[in-house]
Amino acid sequence: MGSMFQEEGSSSVTSSPLQFFSMMSLSPSIGSPYTWLRELKSEERGLALIHLLLTCANHVAAGSLENANVMLDQISQLASPDGDTMQRIAAYFNEALADRILKTWPGLHRALNSTRIVMLSEEILVQKLFIELFPFLKVSYILTNQAIVEAMEGEKMVHIIDLNAAEPAQWIALLQVFSARPEGPPHLRITGVHHQKEILEQMAHKLTEEAEKLDIPFQFHPVVSRLESLDFDKLRVKTGEALAISSILQLHSLLGLDDEALRRRSPLLSKNSNGIQLQKALLMNQSTLGDLLEKDTVNGYSPSPDSASSSPVSLTASMTAESFLNALWGLSPKVMVVTEQDSNHNGSTLMERVLEALYSYAALFDCLESTVSRTSVERLKVEKMLFGEEIKNIIACEGAERRERHEKLDKWIQRLDLSGFGNVSLSYYGMLQARRFLQSCGCEGYKMREENGCVVICWQDRPLFSISAWRSRK
Repeated sequence: MGSMFQEEGSSSVTSSPLQFFSMMSLSPSIGSPYTWLRELKSEERGLALIHLLLTCANHVAAGSLENANVMLDQISQLASPDGDTMQRIAAYFNEALADRILKTWPGLHRALNSTRIVMLSEEILVQKLFIELFPFLKVSYILTNQAIVEAMEGEKMVHIIDLNAAEPAQWIALLQVFSARPEGPPHLRITGVHHQKEILEQMAHKLTEEAEKLDIPFQFHPVVSRLESLDFDKLRVKTGEALAISSILQLHSLLGLDDEALRRRSPLLSKNSNGIQLQKALLMNQSTLGDLLEKDTVNGYSPSPDSASSSPVSLTASMTAESFLNALWGLSPKVMVVTEQDSNHNGSTLMERVLEALYSYAALFDCLESTVSRTSVERLKVEKMLFGEEIKNIIACEGAERRERHEKLDKWIQRLDLSGFGNVSLSYYGMLQARRFLQSCGCEGYKMREENGCVVICWQDRPLFSISAWRSRK
C-alpha cells in the first residue's frame, strides 16, 4: 500500500492511467475498455481504483445513477476481495456504494437482504479474529485494567460495568492481578451489558470459573440490553462500592440516534453538499490517494489530521449521547476508560466520509497485508464480516441506521468534559506495559503515542484507536 501514498510530485499524470480516465466518456453505449483495465500493473491499477471510487462516490452523491452504474461496473473489473490491498479495499467500497444506491428502492433492498442471516457464532468468531490479528484491543485491555487497578487500590468492594461484555480475556487478566494484591483481592462484581443473552452466559461461566480457581469473591450480573435502550437502574450500583466503567468501541454508536429528529427540527441540515464536482480535481496533476485526498482538491475538504474534524460537537452530539454520558457521570465512577476508533467517519456529507474512510481502512488493510498471508481465510473473514460491514454502514446508511460514527479523540475529550468528566492521565507503568506488548508483536508498523495523558495507537503515522481515562468531576 505504501506505493499508493507517494510524495508530492513523485508521479506525473502523463504516465498515469488517470489522464485517460479523467477524459473518458461515461456513456455506457460506447463500450468499456475492460481488457485494457485488467492489464494494468499493480500501482497503476491502484491509482485507477482510487480515481474510479471517488468519481463513483460523487455520482452516487449527486444522484447520477446511470454514471454511477458505469463506474461500479469498471471498479468490479479491477477490485477483488482476495487481491492486493487496494483491490480488497475497493471491493468493499464498491459494495457499499452499490448498497447506498439500492437503498433508494427500499422494497428492492429489503427483498435482496430478506434471507441474510448473521449467525451468532460467526459474530463471536470475527470479534475473536480481530483481537488475534490486531494488537489494538489487547493494548486497550492492558491500559484499562491498569487504570482500574490503580483507581481501586485499597478498595474492598469493587464494581465494574462493562458496556460491551463480549470478551472474558480482559477480566480474567484483571482477576489474576487482583488475586496477587498484597492486601488481598477485593470483592468483585462485574455487570456485563450486551444485547445477546448467550454471550453474557458464556462470560458468566468463564469468569466465575476463573474466580473460583483464584478464590476471589465474585459475582457476574448480566444485563441484556442495547446501549440506546439501557435502563440504568438495572446496573444496580450500590453505595459503598467503588465503581469503574469500561467502554470499548461503544459510545460512537449513540451519536446517530437523534439524527433524524435533528433533521426534522432543522430541515436545512439535511440539504448537504453531496453533489460535488470532482472532475476538476481529477484533471489536475494528482495521481495518488495521498495527492487526491491531502491537497484539498475535493470540495475544499482535506482529511482530518489528529485535531481537525468536519463534525462539530454542537451538531453531532445527539441528546441521546449527551444524556447517556450524563447518566454515566451520575453513577460517580472512580474511573471510566474509553476506547474508540480514532477516525473522523461522522462527516455530514457522503464525500467526506468516503475520503476519511479510504484513509482509515487503507491503514487497517495494510496492517493485514504486512502481517497475514493474502490467502488467509481468517483475514478474509475479518475484512468482509467486520471491516466490510463497517464501511457499508459508514457509506450506505444515514440517520439512526448509521451507527459507525467514529470520531477523533479531541471530540470525545470535548464531549466528556461537557458531561462533567475530568481526564485522568494513564500511568507511566500502564503505558510501559502497553509499549512492551506492542514491541513483542514483532511488527514495526504499530506505534503508540501519548497525547495529554491519553494514548493513540497508530499504524505507521496514521492514528487508528484512542484510549482515555476519566472520573466524575463533582
